[in-house]
Amino acid sequence: MSIWELSSSVSGSKHTLKYSLFYGFPRKRIIGYDNERGKGDHKHIDEHEESYLFMSVDQLMADFLSDVAKARGKV
Repeated sequence: MSIWELSSSVSGSKHTLKYSLFYGFPRKRIIGYDNERGKGDHKHIDEHEESYLFMSVDQLMADFLSDVAKARGKV
């Protein structure tokens, strides 16, 4: 997990944070949340990608950890 505060927003995002959250194995992403330049806030669940509504760092972490728990069969 990495979260940086930037001086300006990443293209496609409305906040000044850059983040990359990853759960998986080498060369195999199972869950990923990031805000890539041009794509904005989005998440990856296995091979599926969808937009993500960023509200706060606390909510980002809660959503990511919830998806990880689901992927691990803990929910």
